[in-house]
Amino acid sequence: MMDIAAAIAAERRELADLLDGLPADAWDAPSLCAGWRVREVAAHMSLGFRYSLPRVALELVRARGGLHRMTDRCARADAAAMAPAELAAALRDNARHPWQPPGQGIEGALGHDVVHGLDITVALGLDRRVPEDRLLVLLQRVTPRSLRFFGAALDGVALRADDLDWSYGTGAPLHGTAQDLLLLTFGRRLPPGRVRGEHEDRFVLTRAA
Repeated sequence: MMDIAAAIAAERRELADLLDGLPADAWDAPSLCAGWRVREVAAHMSLGFRYSLPRVALELVRARGGLHRMTDRCARADAAAMAPAELAAALRDNARHPWQPPGQGIEGALGHDVVHGLDITVALGLDRRVPEDRLLVLLQRVTPRSLRFFGAALDGVALRADDLDWSYGTGAPLHGTAQDLLLLTFGRRLPPGRVRGEHEDRFVLTRAA
């Protein structure tokens, strides 16, 4: 079995190196997270390391109990306050941090890092390939419940990975790389041309890049 903690640490270090190499204008480019630029995604990725539990509780109160409001507000504030080098360092310096998304376990922590990393690299058109073993851990966790949790509307679609022996669902085939299909299971929309199938238009970004 894969050492998931080691995979998380490697993912964070690799993403930190990638962030360190981004040109200045890339930090203000839109990500796949609606309303967030690259810098907001990077800030959000390290929130669980940088905020104590009392701080999280305080921010939740300020957001009137809304978790999404809290994470959005904190990501925007931290992205404005922290330099790109600080955001990258927050990932690298906490590569072995044991934080996990509430109720999602260590696999959820891996998913958090992998998917938000793809939110950045896919949006920027960077050719980063997530290692196969990390993708398989996450793809094997796709269930109707997880799709509902992430707001992924995949009714009538059968996901078929071109580069891994993985498929999910029933209906009209939708082909793409495993990491692109993983993004769909997390409720993301993709740049044009990344998936192929009868219903591909349902999963394409409509906002300007």
